This record gives sequence, C-alpha cells and structure tokens, in this order.
Amino acid sequence: MTMKKIGMIGIGMMGHGIATNLLKHGHALSVLEHEGNQPLDTLIAGGATTFKTPKELAAQSNIVILCVTGTPQVEAVLFGEQGVLQGLEPNSIVVDCSTAVPASTERISKFVSDYGCHFMDAAMTRTPKEAAEGRLNLLVGAEPTLFEQCKPLLECFAENIVHVGPVGAGHRMKLLHNFVSLGSVTLMAEAAACAQLAGIPPQTFIDVLAMGGGWGAPLERLKPYLTNKDTSNLRFSLANSLKDLSYYNQMAEDMKVDHTIAQAVKSSLSQACNDADPQSLLPEIVSIIAKRR
Repeated sequence: MTMKKIGMIGIGMMGHGIATNLLKHGHALSVLEHEGNQPLDTLIAGGATTFKTPKELAAQSNIVILCVTGTPQVEAVLFGEQGVLQGLEPNSIVVDCSTAVPASTERISKFVSDYGCHFMDAAMTRTPKEAAEGRLNLLVGAEPTLFEQCKPLLECFAENIVHVGPVGAGHRMKLLHNFVSLGSVTLMAEAAACAQLAGIPPQTFIDVLAMGGGWGAPLERLKPYLTNKDTSNLRFSLANSLKDLSYYNQMAEDMKVDHTIAQAVKSSLSQACNDADPQSLLPEIVSIIAKRR
C-alpha cells in the first residue's frame, strides 16, 4: 500500500502506540481531539494534524482507524451528528481496531458499504507496551481482497496478523481470546486470594503452580502483583475486563451456545467493579476478592 492519508480516532494507551508507528512509517496522520486521548505532543511534533469532529477528520482521510472503547463508542463516532460517515469520500476504508459486539460490527459494515466505502474489523491483543513497539496481534475480519490491500498498513503496527474470516470474525475471535485470557486471570486471582487468606506465602503459591498444571500466561501476568503489588504486567482495567466479558456473553446468547463459565466470570468482575474503583487494574482483583469475606 502506497502512503495514505490516515485518520485515527481513539488515541488512548493502545491507540497512541499505533499512531506513533504509523508516523514512523511515513503515513500522513490526522487524529481526533478528545479528552480521553493520551497527550498528543509527540504525535504533533512528528507531523500529525488534529481535527475537532469525526466528520472533518474523515473528509481528509483515505483510511479511518477506530481504536475506541467498545460498541457504543464505535456507533457514536460513525453515526453521530458530526460522524465519520458524513465525511467519508467514496472508496474510503474504515478499520475498526476496537473490541465490539460482532452483531453490531456486521450491521455497521453494511451501512459503510451503502456509503460506497469499505469496512474491516481488526481487533487487537497484547498490551500498550507492544503497541508502542509496533508488535500488536491483529485479528482481522474482512473480504480477502480488502485484507490483502490493507495488510501492509497493518504491518506498520502489528507483528502477527491473522485473517480470521469475513467481517465480524475478527471481533468474534477477540472475544473468544479475551474470555479465555481474562477468565483465566480472574480464576487465578480468586485462587491467589484464597491462598493469601490461608496463609500460604505468595512465592510458594507461584512456585507450586509453576511446577504443575497452573503454569501459564495468567500466572506470569499476576506474578509481579502477588509478590510486589506491581500491576505493570497487566495494565487492563476491571471496567474493560467487565465490558469484554459482557460482550462475550452477549455474543454467546446471540449464538445460543452455553456460557455458564463466562457468566460466572462476568459476575465476579461485576462484583469487583462494585467493590472497588472500576478503573483499578485487573491484577488488583486479588486484593479485592481477599477483602470480600
């Protein structure tokens, strides 16, 4: 893909890394001014321009990348009074890197197509650290031709790119991934809280699990918090965890498949959000659960 004019909406912890890497690869970048953004100083110094409305940004872009919180924000940005769809030129492309409800994603794709434009979901995994390094994982739902057309752009900020299937498939796979990953961390946190109350030293808990079937990414991500109350290994909030599990449960309901365990994980996360600041980071759920006696 030759250099394109990229418009980006959602310069949070993940989006800032994506934007930085797009500039590094020589793309002309515009970003939407928003109070939820990370500081834009380094992006502006690197050549990014800013716009006050999604409509204005879209009118100056060949490709619009969305990296917002979830489905309500995606729909508002696209369909709002000064939304993206009011500014898109024909043949423009919308790339949704958010986590969203697949049924909404499929409806949005049809609306975008009716405007003479193209849509793909490219859900992200990994953390802000990998985003800054240009090493995200992307799970893409798109027509094969559009995927191949956009792949060089996606490679500017992603290390592993998986074409999962048609539109919506990327968001479905992301919810499956996050149910397994966040669900496993929540399970591990509940066990760690029980171990704490039982008087088992954190390092003993870690060592024993690591020698057996408890070894894996959830334990590795929680380890710094269990030993030093360090949350830096998993900078993902309780609120976002609950949002993703809610989306998974909604997807499962839409598909009429069993989601008994997913409902239990959602319930645990919901209770944690009620018991503490929802913006607390997920590792802190160990301490939140331990206080719940």
